[in-house]
Amino acid sequence: KGRCRRLEGAPGRGTLEKEQPPIFGMIERGGQVVIRMLENVQQKTIRPLILAVIAPGTQVYTDEYDIYARLPEWGYGHKTVCHSLGEYARDEDGDGFHEVHVNTMEGFWSLLRSWLRPHRGISQEKLPLYLGFFQFTHNVRRRGRGLLQPMLSALLTRAV
Repeated sequence: KGRCRRLEGAPGRGTLEKEQPPIFGMIERGGQVVIRMLENVQQKTIRPLILAVIAPGTQVYTDEYDIYARLPEWGYGHKTVCHSLGEYARDEDGDGFHEVHVNTMEGFWSLLRSWLRPHRGISQEKLPLYLGFFQFTHNVRRRGRGLLQPMLSALLTRAV
């Protein structure tokens, strides 16, 4: 039997108007993450972010959500997994390594949700600050006191 969905919000994508702002994320496997709060989830909204962050010609892995359909037109390799069919990873070349997956980003979303959960009721105005801090801490890969030096360095280089 599936999970009970009575505590979840209304179906559909979030928007600023519904006070459920969409958060768009891109992560390099084993590398940096970029997350942004968006007004909506449309190709015209995500295209500038993708072009600014991902090098042309890069292989991009996504789920089958239709906003990613134009990635090949924009100059990217594109492979998908179909979650609705129960596909979460695929081995295309038979080497035993499932290279087509979005598990890296899914794992990041899980960490972000767990980190945001105690901060119940974050306003839309403050949410980008929380996202920026979480992105920073993920990218420097340090916790506790070890985070102080990279944070001071980033603040001082931006202030100059």
